[in-house]
Amino acid sequence: MSKNSVSDSLNPQGIRVAGIKWIPVVDGKHKVWTKRMGSSSLKVLLVHGGPGFNHDYFDCFESFLPEAGIEIYYYDQLGCGNSDNSEDTSLWNLERYLQEVEEVREGLGLTDFVLLGHSWGGMLAIEYALKHQYDGHLKGIVISNMVASIDSYLACAQKWKKTLPEDLLKVIERIEAEGDWENPEYDRIMMERLYPQMICRIQPWPEPLTRSFRLANMKIYIQIQGHSEFNVTGNMKGWDSWDRLHQIELKTLVLGAQNDEMDPEDCKKMAKLMPRGELAICPNGSHMAFWDDQEAYFAYLLKFLKSL
Repeated sequence: MSKNSVSDSLNPQGIRVAGIKWIPVVDGKHKVWTKRMGSSSLKVLLVHGGPGFNHDYFDCFESFLPEAGIEIYYYDQLGCGNSDNSEDTSLWNLERYLQEVEEVREGLGLTDFVLLGHSWGGMLAIEYALKHQYDGHLKGIVISNMVASIDSYLACAQKWKKTLPEDLLKVIERIEAEGDWENPEYDRIMMERLYPQMICRIQPWPEPLTRSFRLANMKIYIQIQGHSEFNVTGNMKGWDSWDRLHQIELKTLVLGAQNDEMDPEDCKKMAKLMPRGELAICPNGSHMAFWDDQEAYFAYLLKFLKSL
């Protein structure tokens, strides 16, 4: 049975379904949820971060891209959000999720599109470009709020941690040293003191963002990332693309933010290393700059997309 016939068997025919489509992945053993918004020849596939989160925190893109004449596609990665929740932990790794991006592209029939990856999704965008840039389907990529290696990310994240008052820093470091990840003090300090500075600087947080946090699949997050934003112990530990960035010949926007857990200086280096790299830094934004510095983020993004 072909992939198209499997996909057709997953989706009702002849009715309107608000752009929602199931895509088979892992040789048809599982399916992931996708949704199209808008209708245009300029198409953007959004790849969410986490790992283990879902597309919900991208909701604000609906307020900017479709009305600018850009068609967007969301999808929830396997184990996340509306997609199947497999208990097969061998599927939770960079290589398999990279394959999933291509399965989604093929299932959606995207033959001339832009790939935008945010955070962990930015890692996938880099790897996808390196593997598929000459296939004839990819128009350009946007690397949003991600740097070129885990070590670079951690160096900046540690700087943010050091901004804590000495008493709170000692608590955090003791919990990390003891591996006491269930300690509620750790999450409290993260959510009350650090995340409002480096993840999203709006108070209160937008509902789609809190929804993504609430619905996150922490089993996936822990296996790939680890127990914390500040300690990568999962299977993406050691990931590094610095020495491969020069191979990306596609037009690429590196989109960062001044208050991100990803160092803006690293974003600048990334853009310079890619032959057709462009840089944009949101002056007031953090990791979720499309929420806390919307005017700048979407101005930069739309300018880039319209240039393709």
